[in-house]
Amino acid sequence: MTDDLPPLFTGYASAGGDPFALACQAARDGTEAGLVIHDLSPAQMRAAIVFAPEVPLAQAAIMLPLCGVGFQNALGVLAPPAVALHLGWGGAICVNGGRCGHLTMAASTTDPAQVPDWLVIGLTLDLIPATEDGGTEPDRTALHAEGCGDVAAPDLLAGWLRHTLSWLDSWDNQDVAALHREWSGLLHGLNGDVTVAGRTGAFLGTDEDLNMLLKTATGTDLIALTTLLKDAP
Repeated sequence: MTDDLPPLFTGYASAGGDPFALACQAARDGTEAGLVIHDLSPAQMRAAIVFAPEVPLAQAAIMLPLCGVGFQNALGVLAPPAVALHLGWGGAICVNGGRCGHLTMAASTTDPAQVPDWLVIGLTLDLIPATEDGGTEPDRTALHAEGCGDVAAPDLLAGWLRHTLSWLDSWDNQDVAALHREWSGLLHGLNGDVTVAGRTGAFLGTDEDLNMLLKTATGTDLIALTTLLKDAP
């Protein structure tokens, strides 16, 4: 069941439809914040949350890493202690070193200075491997292949929303430093070479607003979270 959602959230099953696309359309149509559209199949967990930010997009884009931290906290409660989950700055979800899913973000505007009418965060998580031949994609995995076969998708969804709500309350109360500390401890690929927004360099970490700090041949560049916005389906 997925009716055990925390207050302020309203859940709807997508019946096989893409939750991210449906949430973006619902947001365009004027739905209230807190709508959660989900599709919990045996092989994959997909969900999307509609937010209604009250700050410019440059600050509101922090919802992407905030939701990632909320998801890590939820899985940490449900998974065996040996399971390690890390988060890529660009939205990747990695379990025991293998990519297992991703977070996606879209908004009503791409102008960092404008307060968006809505912002949607989507989550996709592989529960079982897409193929039995793990050698074809050695860098990919699935949750149940990493010792999490007893983790039920409805419980994980509800936990993700509860922990996300907790971090949202903390952020609303100006405690960005706590989110920064938690996020920094979960980052995947820190100090490694990455290519983001057409620039390649060493991933040094993030600034206080969780924008990327990228060391290139010409200096240190700041890559804003808003560069991760996707076109709304």
